[in-house]
Amino acid sequence: MATAAVAGRDSGGGGEGELVKPFTPEKAKEIIMSLRQPAVFCNMVFDWPAQHWNAKCLSKLLCGKQIRFRMGVKKTDTVPQFETMCSYVNATLEEFLAWSCGQGVSIAGPFSHYDNSKFWAYADYKYLASVFEDNTDVLQNVVWSDFGFPGRNGRESTLWIGSLGANTPCHLDSYGCNLVLQVQGRKRWHLFPPEDTAFLYPTRIPYEESSVFSKVNVVNPDLKHFPQFLKAQRHMVTLYPGQVLFVPRHWWHYVESIDPITVSINSWIELEEDHQARVEEAITRMLVCALKAAEDPTNTKAWLNPTEVEGTSHEINRQYLNGAISAYLEHNKVAEALTPTEFKINGEHRVEATLKKRKLDVHTRTKEKKSPCHKLATGTAKPEEKIPFGLDLIPVLPSLQNESSERGIAESDVKDLVRESGAHVEKLNCAQEQPVMNKAEIPLASNIVSDSTTCPSQPFISTDDLLDCLVNPKVISLVAQLLLQKRTCNL
Repeated sequence: MATAAVAGRDSGGGGEGELVKPFTPEKAKEIIMSLRQPAVFCNMVFDWPAQHWNAKCLSKLLCGKQIRFRMGVKKTDTVPQFETMCSYVNATLEEFLAWSCGQGVSIAGPFSHYDNSKFWAYADYKYLASVFEDNTDVLQNVVWSDFGFPGRNGRESTLWIGSLGANTPCHLDSYGCNLVLQVQGRKRWHLFPPEDTAFLYPTRIPYEESSVFSKVNVVNPDLKHFPQFLKAQRHMVTLYPGQVLFVPRHWWHYVESIDPITVSINSWIELEEDHQARVEEAITRMLVCALKAAEDPTNTKAWLNPTEVEGTSHEINRQYLNGAISAYLEHNKVAEALTPTEFKINGEHRVEATLKKRKLDVHTRTKEKKSPCHKLATGTAKPEEKIPFGLDLIPVLPSLQNESSERGIAESDVKDLVRESGAHVEKLNCAQEQPVMNKAEIPLASNIVSDSTTCPSQPFISTDDLLDCLVNPKVISLVAQLLLQKRTCNL
């Protein structure tokens, strides 16, 4: 196991008190490729300049530049607060700091219309390349190369600045896996494994490419309407400054700020599975846009997430689908022509386009097949290899059902978890060897949970009810496989 490196510890190989990172870039990437559950890396970013990017520092770097904040209500009801339910303001970080610290309406700008005891503010999904478009040198302050991704920095990263209570609705990301650096304050993460998808009652309304939302407010669930949620296995962790959380592919997550000001930086890492995922997202977009636009052509705000620029036409969506299918087939053709060693080497280059759709224009998405990228082939670790859990790599453990609080949750705090992690290491390492369900299996209707089954008195089936069935992740996965088989047979 790699040894820990903390402030003031002598590395033995350099000067007295020299800090040494517990994992080399190669080892860190190997761990990321092998992990099948969330984990927290410690002592890996102490020399990153971005580690000092608290809100005050960022305010100086931005020199009065305005950014967009999402304004949410601090409430405890059972309905998730989706982004379509929030209001938005454009403001500077100086105004945000004045408002969050209660310094008065005179210097809080547009925040003066919001009582900070009743509202929270969140500057989320801010691409650093756009935020610092006039000062691109600072993008080098984010050093993802320490995790085995050479050349990856702030250009492929997003910034998150929030006040107490700011949160992201529970969702899963369709593409890639996620590395999250906590810079200032603490954030509490609620995570659920992919196999619990049916228990999270997935929905694509509001629609956003690359995000599948949950109908459940996971911190205050409505068990009358969503009884299957009781079967979901919650994992919880509080992320502290200087720590990096790894979120594996398709893990559900709800994130909330639990300090007055929080700052985070993340980067989505591309995976081999993303090629099929883009086909699935193209199918979903075509179905959602077709049905919702037909229902009410003039009111896209009712179903389109604010992060989506506009509803796209059926013709554009059809072109996108065909482009995604062509890219998938071209990728497979190239992959089959390469030996495993050659393929791994060819996957080491950096992608210029960020994973999340929010940065991509619908007219250019079909061209992504030409971009080289960091492709992580999941499941490449040898079964006998052990994940080096310990002080420097802490597993995020499941919450115990009998320890649930009034809100039905139990937290594994990273600092407390260090003392307990040893007892769970062997169990978690064994879990790596469990077989994964074959994606080609046809899903049974009984495994696709819908909240409509709990409301037999509902007088009619709505468009959203139909979409919940049509674009359920399992259904879309099957449709994508059938389309790809059909296209292959026609070649």
